[in-house]
Amino acid sequence: MLAEQRAEKILTELARKRAVSVGDLCLITGASETTIRRDLTALARQGKLSKVHGGAVRMNAEFYGEEPDMETKRQLYTEEKVRIAAAAASLIQDDDIVFLDSGTTVMHMPQYLQDSKALFLTNSVECACRLMERDLRTYMLGGTLKAGTMAIVGAETVESLRRYNFTKAFLGVNGVTISQGFTTPDPEEAAVKALAASRAQEVFVVADSSKFGRVTAAVMFSIGSAVIITDLLPDPGYREYTDIREV
Repeated sequence: MLAEQRAEKILTELARKRAVSVGDLCLITGASETTIRRDLTALARQGKLSKVHGGAVRMNAEFYGEEPDMETKRQLYTEEKVRIAAAAASLIQDDDIVFLDSGTTVMHMPQYLQDSKALFLTNSVECACRLMERDLRTYMLGGTLKAGTMAIVGAETVESLRRYNFTKAFLGVNGVTISQGFTTPDPEEAAVKALAASRAQEVFVVADSSKFGRVTAAVMFSIGSAVIITDLLPDPGYREYTDIREV
């Protein structure tokens, strides 16, 4: 395969996934690691990507105005989300009071909490059902049911949330950047997430690698306000701003 063809395949894969590893590119192109690293260096010099340890990421943050429905999101990065959820669940102790939101990564956490004695509060109908299936102590916020994500949002949700304090909060996001922080498309969901974070002693954002470099409409809070649990960190520069745990 010619260098131009490899470059096209590399950029196509980046457009699809936002972050790619050297190993994946070797499989896609049939080239050696040495060749792929040389290609990435050349493309980085041309300003077409950002080369990072083990692979490459797109150069610029992208703005996403609309949120896919739950079924669509459920089918994306499933293996990565399961690994992240398992790692997040392992942090919960029996004496914790935990907030879980409506993110698709958070949805995988209950399967790893079978014997937990912690108390859980959520604004997600689906998450509440999964917690109850495992006989976990579960409270649910009231408010308006949002179509698409099946999250409970609105003024009543925010008001009832003010009555709680948490030892830990686990939150999903749609975008993570250094300058804009954590974002999600819906301002009402952002308000719930932000308030839950402010009421928690420890805040964890569960985000697969595709969320880095994305910006959506509503800001939740700054990047330094939460620990990030992810499958792969596309840009090591994020470590200068917060604690990041790769699983």
